[in-house]
Formats: sequence, C-alpha cells, structure tokens
Amino acid sequence: MTEIDPATLTWRSSSTSTEADGDRVEVAELPDGGWAVRNGADGDEGEILWFTPGEVRAFVLGVKDGEFDI
Repeated sequence: MTEIDPATLTWRSSSTSTEADGDRVEVAELPDGGWAVRNGADGDEGEILWFTPGEVRAFVLGVKDGEFDI
C-alpha cells in the first residue's frame, strides 16, 4: 500500500458522537476503496487500522448475513 498521510483523509464519525465522547470511532474511505479506522480522540497521533477493499467487502457481507448478530 502507498503511504497515505492520515491528515489528508476525510474522517467521519457517527452523528451521535461529540467532542466530549472519549470513545468514538472515525473512518475514512481510501482512494482504492479500502477504509482507514481510528480512535477519534487520538486524532492524527493515534494508531490506524488499514483495511483493503476485499476486507471491507467481506465485513459488509458478514454484517448483511448476520454473522455478527448476538
């Protein structure tokens, strides 16, 4: 994967999250269709999980198939 500067990505979080929330997840779509995921409280300084388009597709299909239902 090409190096991507996290500061150049458009990060989104849930509309129910606020700055006061210490536990919010942010996601950014990558140019290749993958996703980057981080703890929003850490901003550009925290760890980032990088997912390929295939991993994103497998996750979405798993959600649709109920694989993660409790």
